Order: sequence, then structure tokens, then C-alpha cells
Amino acid sequence: MNQDKRREIFRRLKASNPAPTTELTYTTPFELLVAVVLSAQATDRGVNKATAKLFPVANTPQAILELGEAGLKHYIQTIGLYNSKARNIIQACRLLVDRHGGQVPDNRKDLEALPGVGRKTANVILNTAFGQPTIAVDTHIFRVSNRTGIAKGKTVRAVEDRLARVVPKEYRHDAHHWLILHGRYVCTARKPRCGECVIYDLCEFRDKAAFAGGGKKVATDEHG
Repeated sequence: MNQDKRREIFRRLKASNPAPTTELTYTTPFELLVAVVLSAQATDRGVNKATAKLFPVANTPQAILELGEAGLKHYIQTIGLYNSKARNIIQACRLLVDRHGGQVPDNRKDLEALPGVGRKTANVILNTAFGQPTIAVDTHIFRVSNRTGIAKGKTVRAVEDRLARVVPKEYRHDAHHWLILHGRYVCTARKPRCGECVIYDLCEFRDKAAFAGGGKKVATDEHG
């Protein structure tokens, strides 16, 4: 895929959604951090239901510590892997209080030092909370990048690095959100909605014609 085509793809995605953002509900960097940690192998909707009850009670590192691990589990027990997530959040809160004055750091090194925070989570925080042009590659972005031809790669990191090189600078900050939303609602895993896709003519997915008319063919590309 050439750069002219990529630029047009992101121009169209921006035209259809000028101000994309996360679907996680949050008001502070710390709330976003907690929500993103909870969202691993869980839906944003499920996380939002849990944090809607948690955050009015405890939405700072110190408040979460005072709640305690057992108290935190009470609010997040509907979320998958809640035991390990509660443990990680408590440990992260302790580090935030002890090392960062209760504030979420705005750099990758300190973020990735927090329990439960890997590269993808750090990228989300840096981008969404602090406005840095990072791209957090999840399963949706990995699929969309490979299937469309925007940025092919066999690993998540390879796709992230490729996107960092090829996404036009003026679209880099919001690229993460456009791609994840496109993958979540249009370029879905098994039955992509190609007939509703704003970048259909630019996409290089070899089976797209089979889905353009609402067909039931199952996506067969290796990243579908």
C-alpha cells in the first residue's frame, strides 16, 4: 500500500469521525489507568458498568488503597480475571503513592513499571490521557492493519512499529481510535461489514467483494 492511499484512508476515517476517543468512561488519568487495566480480556461496556460504581467511592490511588484488595474485588468481580487485576491495581496504587505523589506518570518507563501495565496499556494512557501520538495495537487494530494492508506485520509490535512509520503525521494522534473503532464496528473478525465501509475501494482485503453485499462468507485471511 502506498502513502497516498494511506493518507486518503485516514482522511475518510477522520471525516466520518472527527473527534474519536476511547469508549471507556473516565475523568482523570488515574481513572483511565484503572479502566484500561480492567479492560484486558473484557468489554468496555462491562468495565464501564463496574467503574460507574467504583469511581464514586474510590477514584484515586490512596482511596483504592484504603478500599483494600477485598473491597476492590467487590466492585470488579463481574470482570474477567478480577482477582489478578485487583492485585495489580492495588500494587500499582502503592507505587503511585510512594514514587509519584499519587499521580499517573506521563512517560513509558514509569508506566510500564506499574504492575498490570504493559506496552499496550502504556500506549493508551500516553495517547488518551497525555496527548502523545502513540498507537496501542490490540486485536482489532492488528486485524484491521493486516487485512486492509495499511500496516502488515506478524506480531503486535511489528504492526505498531509499522504504523508509527507509515501513518501520516497529521493523523497519528487519533489513528489508534479510528482503527480500533473501525475494527470493532465495521471490519469485524468473522463477518466484516464491507458494504458499509468508507474505505472499501482503498482496502486491499482480497475477499472484500464477498462481504460487500452482506454475504455470509467467513473471513479466511490469516488475520481475520
